Amino acid sequence: MENAAPALSAHPSDITFACVHCSSALVVDAAAAGMTLECQRCGKPTPVPAIPMRETGSAKVAAQIDDIKRQLKENESQRTEINSYINQLSIQLHRWQLRLQTLNERQKELETQLRVAS
Repeated sequence: MENAAPALSAHPSDITFACVHCSSALVVDAAAAGMTLECQRCGKPTPVPAIPMRETGSAKVAAQIDDIKRQLKENESQRTEINSYINQLSIQLHRWQLRLQTLNERQKELETQLRVAS
């Protein structure tokens, strides 16, 4: 491990993190992720984060994928809600159609009764 150099000199696969004891900035190769190494400044063992603290290209892609999955889930929820409304309205429409059919049949019966009575 080495003391952190300016961010420009860190390799893209490096992990930059701080010592848990002395807060010294440290840089290690990504292969050391999850290991415990001695801090170059204080000499105490400090864990290397399993995930780099800075967002890498793959982390950005993972975040985008998570966002798309969240949007798909939200979209599906809204589709389910709309389908529910459509089903409710279809049932209501069917009820009104049956009611209209009953009223039409009643109208024919009453008109027939009126002709017979006249």
